[in-house]
Amino acid sequence: MLVCSFWSFFTPTINFGFSIADPSSNPVGCKESGFGVNLKSDPKGQTFYDDPEMSYSIEKPVKEWDEKRKEWLKHHPSFAAGASERIILVTGSQPKPCKNPIGDHLLLRFFKNKVDYCRIHGYDIFYNNLLLHPKMNSYWAKLPVVKAAMLAHPEAEWIWWVDSDALFTDMEFKLPLQRYKNQNLVVHGWPKLIYNSKSWTSLNAGIFLMRNCQWSMDFINTWSNMGPMSKEYKKWGRIQRSTFKDKLFPESDDQSALVYLLYKEKEKYYSHIYLESQFYFEGYWVEIIGRYENTTEKYLEIERGMPKLRRRHAEKVSEQYGAFREEFLKEAGNGKGSWRRPFITHFTGCQPCSGDHNQMYAGESCWNGMDKALNFADNQVLRNYGFIHPDLQDSSTVTQVLFDYPADEGPW
Repeated sequence: MLVCSFWSFFTPTINFGFSIADPSSNPVGCKESGFGVNLKSDPKGQTFYDDPEMSYSIEKPVKEWDEKRKEWLKHHPSFAAGASERIILVTGSQPKPCKNPIGDHLLLRFFKNKVDYCRIHGYDIFYNNLLLHPKMNSYWAKLPVVKAAMLAHPEAEWIWWVDSDALFTDMEFKLPLQRYKNQNLVVHGWPKLIYNSKSWTSLNAGIFLMRNCQWSMDFINTWSNMGPMSKEYKKWGRIQRSTFKDKLFPESDDQSALVYLLYKEKEKYYSHIYLESQFYFEGYWVEIIGRYENTTEKYLEIERGMPKLRRRHAEKVSEQYGAFREEFLKEAGNGKGSWRRPFITHFTGCQPCSGDHNQMYAGESCWNGMDKALNFADNQVLRNYGFIHPDLQDSSTVTQVLFDYPADEGPW
């Protein structure tokens, strides 16, 4: 678990239902909102955007956000369909060029991976490379961006933060949103490590899913007030260090702050936060990258016996083939030891932009691991364009995909 603690410093059942829930029926007080279609209509009726007091700043709290979102949606009814499924993926990196010579290239490829995933599943994506608050830098920089994204996208039910050094390595998998219907924040973590071990690595704050509602607005305000914008920033660092004995550095960080809130105020927050550990919502790269070849062969083995899975198809219908595949993955398991594709591989501690990777890793193991993971994911995308990387360690070469259907099966 100590290994997992070296996260990035700002590297940073599929449900196809289209319905909008009655906000009053939501047990946690957060309204559900969907997939908009009319992008050219903005009626003249006033909404919260017309309020001169409304601020995107992390320093100014937002009040009555549920009501304001509801009013905005009334003025934009085409956004109501599929409200509970709409996600905005948010990510970002530093404002300046990378110090590591290959850093900018790696960040570009990581971003391409996220764009590919969002395109396949119909999600919007926002990439930010600026500090929206001058003091909220490093790992704290994500919180001002997430708050601003909530205000900029009242049509979205979820804001999904993904660190820039994390990538999707199962392009078909979709978040099981129904599982989180009673929670407002989803993060990869383990309750026993929070409450029994008091470990600051009991969860990973580099990837989280946050509902766009008043609870989240209030939580961001509380969470960010433990960061460098607070006059008590140094005090919070001392408190975290004394609470979590495995925390090795004195500064207050976003991850320790989140664990602290869960640990100290369990009754207030635990029921609203889902600690996901049933699949790789955030997977530690060291335990994953050695499994890609075996996983690829297992998936090919499934396809050899199931013609409909190896049929040529348009990228826009990829979700359907992911749903087809699920029935053949029941024995694959999830997480460590599984041969299922890991959903997200997170290169914690590698620091691709600065190059100042954790000394427990060789730099080459980080860069080679990233290349391998990116090609593994890219093969799932390229296939729909008729090509793949034959060698996961070679990004520059591709070969055509052979769709070799037996004569008695036809092209399906």
